[in-house]
Amino acid sequence: MPSKLQSAMEYLMTYGWAILIIAVVLGALFQLGIFNASTFTPKAPPGACHVFRPNGPNTVSFINLQGICNGELPQYAAQFSGSSTISIAKLTGMQALSYGGSSKITIVAWANPSIIAAYYTIASYNAGAQPSMEFGPDSGCSGNYYLDVIYATSISYESACLYGSLVPTNQYSFFVFGFDGTHIIQYAGINGHLYTNTVSATLAFSIPAASPFMIGGSAGSGGSNWKGQISNVQIYNTTLSSNEITALYNGGIGAAPVQLNNLVGWWPLNGDTKDYSGNNNNGVPSGVTFTSNWESGYSAP
Repeated sequence: MPSKLQSAMEYLMTYGWAILIIAVVLGALFQLGIFNASTFTPKAPPGACHVFRPNGPNTVSFINLQGICNGELPQYAAQFSGSSTISIAKLTGMQALSYGGSSKITIVAWANPSIIAAYYTIASYNAGAQPSMEFGPDSGCSGNYYLDVIYATSISYESACLYGSLVPTNQYSFFVFGFDGTHIIQYAGINGHLYTNTVSATLAFSIPAASPFMIGGSAGSGGSNWKGQISNVQIYNTTLSSNEITALYNGGIGAAPVQLNNLVGWWPLNGDTKDYSGNNNNGVPSGVTFTSNWESGYSAP
C-alpha cells in the first residue's frame, strides 16, 4: 500500500502543472486589475442623477435630487488636450462678485493633470479684460507645483498657495476654491489627505452677475488650458463649510452636490457637458472628448 507521502507526490506530479497554470493566470488577471474593487462598482450612466426644480431654473422651492445619486462611479470623464475648453455663455444664478462685499462663491472639481509644466486652469471666469478667477497647480509656490488660486485683472493678480503636498500627475486630486468676500479659501484632496488654507484677499475686483464661465480654459489672466481629465465640477453662490467640503471629498468622484439651494451649476462631465443643476447653464465643448478608462488615475478617498 503506498504511503501518504508517495500519494501526495503522485498527486502533485499529476496535477502540478495545472495548478501552476491556474496560479499564473490568476496572477495575470490580478495585475490587469480584474479583481480591483472599482471594476465591480456600479457605473452611473450620463444624466443618472440631476437636480429637479419644479418651479423652473434658479428657483429653490421644493428642490430635490432625482435619479441614481448614491455615489456610483461615472462611466466617463472629460478629456482635455491643452487646447480644449467648455464654455458657459452666462453663468445664470450667480450674483456679482466683488472684493469686500457680501458675495460668495465655491468651485469644486476632480481633476487629473497629465502634465504640470506651467499654470494650468481647471475653471475660470471667461471675462477677457474683466477680472477672472482661476485655480490649478502653479510653479510660483516656492518653486514647486502646489494648488494655486489666482483672481486677476488684465494687469495684476494675486495668488495664494496651498502648501502641504505636491499635485501629482496622472492621478485624480480634489480641488476647491472659495471666496467669502474678503478671504480665499482653498482645499485640495491629494493622496488620501485633505489639505486646507485660508488667506486674506487684498486686490479689489468686480465680476458682473451672469458672466461667462469656462471649464478647462482661461481668458482673464493668461493661464494655460488644462491637459488631462476633469470630472464633477460644481459651483455654488455661497461658501461651503469645511464639513460640506469633507463630505464631497469623502463622497468621491461621483458625489452629488450639497447645498442645493445655493447650487448654480453642476457638470458631472459623465459623457456630456450639460448642467444637471436644473439652472440650464449648459456647456459648449470645443475639442473635448470623453474617456472611459479614467479609472486608472482614480483612487477612492
